[in-house]
Amino acid sequence: MAFPVPRSLSPSKVSSFTDCALAFRYSAIDRLPEPPSPAATKGTLVHTALERLHLLPPAERTVDAGLALLAAAAHELRSAPDYADLCLTGDDEAAFHDEAATLVRNYFRLEDPRAVRAIGLELSLEVEVDGVTLRGIIDRLELDDEGELVVTDYKTGGAPSTQYERKRLSGVHIYSLLCEQLLGRRPRTVQLLYLRSPLAILTEPTDQSTRGTRRTLGAVWQAVERACEREDFRPKRSRLCDYCAFHAYCPAVGGDPTLVPHPADAEAAALPATDGVRQLELAT
Repeated sequence: MAFPVPRSLSPSKVSSFTDCALAFRYSAIDRLPEPPSPAATKGTLVHTALERLHLLPPAERTVDAGLALLAAAAHELRSAPDYADLCLTGDDEAAFHDEAATLVRNYFRLEDPRAVRAIGLELSLEVEVDGVTLRGIIDRLELDDEGELVVTDYKTGGAPSTQYERKRLSGVHIYSLLCEQLLGRRPRTVQLLYLRSPLAILTEPTDQSTRGTRRTLGAVWQAVERACEREDFRPKRSRLCDYCAFHAYCPAVGGDPTLVPHPADAEAAALPATDGVRQLELAT
């Protein structure tokens, strides 16, 4: 019996499948639960603080305001499972919040938020591209001084080496394609803001990069369909294995795939489609 084919692709799913097809299966098809991690929860807090920062009038977007918004977000999250299940105490909890505050401070070293003209924050987008349903969440969509679109993605993990920089930018090119398909306008710039370093990586989408993104999406989708049809999702050993939540089921690290629970109903678990970009006004 073949595995159910996922209903859509997203930048994270493309990255997951190319990093390790078996981990993709466990996450996107079997929908196995993954325990919360300090890194992911910290990222949620920082993204929330920066989203709220850009909802303030430009003159009020200060470091102190960003840290106050971070503290408020942390207070709201304290009872949520993603935070409570981390079971942080003492020095570990203090270090967690200190590191989150450092990420917010570092953001101000990368750009002046008072000059940012955001037209959309945490936008959920969906569009069909060459027969593939493509979804993504854009951290920030804005207009530059000439009224051109800019896509910004915050990263709270470490900046990639030169070897992996192109792969990280490929996800942002997917966001560019989403905007172009929905708005009829290709962003002039897409940028990754790595808050830990801090480091900004920028690129300008072109006809060539857009064609390459479409080809990559088509190839990944076909590979996912074949893997589902043949029930053939193979593990790939890499440094990412150290952070994988599926060791118990992975034969590459001594796990047993037969212990995987019965796959969840993909239709019932599918996320609702939203399209925030269509509600935006693009007046300069």
